[in-house]
Amino acid sequence: MIFNTKYPIVQAPMAGVQTSALCIAVSNAGGLGSLPCAMLSAEQLRAELLAIRAGTDQPYNVNFFAHTPPEINAARNLKWKNALAPYYREFGLNIDEFPSGQGRTPFNAESAELLEEFKPPIVSFHFGLPKPELLKRVKAMGAQIISSATTVDEAIWLQANGCDFIIAQGLEAGGHRGHFLNHDLNLQMGTFALLPQVVKAVQVPVIAAGGIANPQGVAAAMALGASAVQVGTAYLLAPECSTSAIHRKALQSEAARHTALTNLFSGRPARGIVNRVIRELGALSESPPEFPLATPGIAPLRAKAESMGSGDFSPLWAGQNASECTATAAAETTRRLVSTLLPVKD
Repeated sequence: MIFNTKYPIVQAPMAGVQTSALCIAVSNAGGLGSLPCAMLSAEQLRAELLAIRAGTDQPYNVNFFAHTPPEINAARNLKWKNALAPYYREFGLNIDEFPSGQGRTPFNAESAELLEEFKPPIVSFHFGLPKPELLKRVKAMGAQIISSATTVDEAIWLQANGCDFIIAQGLEAGGHRGHFLNHDLNLQMGTFALLPQVVKAVQVPVIAAGGIANPQGVAAAMALGASAVQVGTAYLLAPECSTSAIHRKALQSEAARHTALTNLFSGRPARGIVNRVIRELGALSESPPEFPLATPGIAPLRAKAESMGSGDFSPLWAGQNASECTATAAAETTRRLVSTLLPVKD
């Protein structure tokens, strides 16, 4: 397999709903486990990498965001504050204490220094690639590089700028869109339309992602030229996942059949289950500031609603196909995904 793993399965890094436990379980099962790092402090990242080192001797992937942090715009922040003010009043929150800040940290020199100590075999990025000098440091560690493309143009750019593998992220995928060259969502395609076009356009191995949750989907992606398949939603109910009880309940309900791309939780389009705030403010709104500046403002509403048992203001990330999302162990899910593709060994 392309990552020296038993199976061509990549567990999607899912910030906010998983720790190293899921990564370790998938790697030990024969897939490529992934650790999302964008929301971790340096201390937390070190602890997670130590846990992975102790938990598996198999290949694994660490994932970072590669966005450029925007400047805080007072006018945009005020617009967001005004949009959320009625909800603050409803929940008895003080709108005058409306928080602001970045909410997410991109890959930086501190991250690179820490990785140089652990030398992970695979390092992946979302929203393009980090600055050339940082990418050079990662390559010098011996790591192979992955990043997401949502268009053929992005795939070609990633290959030209040093990617060893490219994820073809279809429109069905849960969580944040990985687009970075153009923010026009009309350019986005479904997985099985995008995948063969990317395979034809580049020479590096391509990983299919988006809406793939069962053995038949894996086999179809491989038949269209994928060298591996990235799966996220199918793992969300695994006991090794830290998915909240509210999120788990939503995934097991009829609501999971209705997802939408929304910028309400971070300022950037990401796919999740439709809930109250999406219905009332609109999935793609002009109110939130740039990614990731929207996150702090909606966070108090999320916390308050969740304390009352509600996911009305939570990012309930999920892809368009949650039908195969079951509360089974990550190892079992990994083996099931390849069950029609090749003999599975325990």
